[in-house]
Amino acid sequence: MQSLRSFVFTAFFFAGTLAFAVFVLLCAPFSNWHPWWIVPVWARVQLGALRRLCGLGYVVEGRENLPAGNHIAMWKHSSAFEAIAQGLVIPRQAWVLKRELMWVPLLGWAVGCMRPIAIDRKAGRSAVDQVLAQGKERLAAGLWISMFPEGTRTPPGETRRYGISGALLASQTGKWIVPVAHDAGDYWPRRALLKKPGTIRIVIGPPVTNTLGRDPHDINAEVQAWIEAKVAEIRRAAGHAGPARQG
Repeated sequence: MQSLRSFVFTAFFFAGTLAFAVFVLLCAPFSNWHPWWIVPVWARVQLGALRRLCGLGYVVEGRENLPAGNHIAMWKHSSAFEAIAQGLVIPRQAWVLKRELMWVPLLGWAVGCMRPIAIDRKAGRSAVDQVLAQGKERLAAGLWISMFPEGTRTPPGETRRYGISGALLASQTGKWIVPVAHDAGDYWPRRALLKKPGTIRIVIGPPVTNTLGRDPHDINAEVQAWIEAKVAEIRRAAGHAGPARQG
């Protein structure tokens, strides 16, 4: 039965996302119109369907750690869930995402209306420069930057080297980094149809404030240490396996 419920949700997810994309594209030509407000609506609808159809809900802890102004949010990336949830947890934001997503008809065009930072992950230093240049523009416009420093979804219990671009952006601008940990991958694994019932815990950590001029590798190490330790703590409390393995 859970497999059937998961299949129904997946069909709803794709159909609903397509409908929202079409709506954004229809509205985009109007002057002085920015479609960001639709993102929390879309996220709320999708996560509501996830809870009703699959019995998979979520809680958010640490909202008091979101500082005033706009900064840089770094998320653990283990599932498709956090790509939805970030639209509800973080204020108006620019996503750092792989440029291939922009090539998807309708969906990619609609995402382009949100002013994301689309990068070629294989471009090395050029990709970092793209994040720096466009990130500074988005921050100056009052947007948060929301990113997955691991670059790709990592199975539960594993971690990867964190990309340097977010920490470098923080070092050059003095913006704070807000780490976000969760255990979504244990309930909604990557490339898996089945969504397990339960409650995903999203924990917003204390911001890293001493960023201006600091060595970005030190910033990254601090952020990764907090996220991975908190993920391990969340997973242990939920009865999942222990500490992360380096991927």
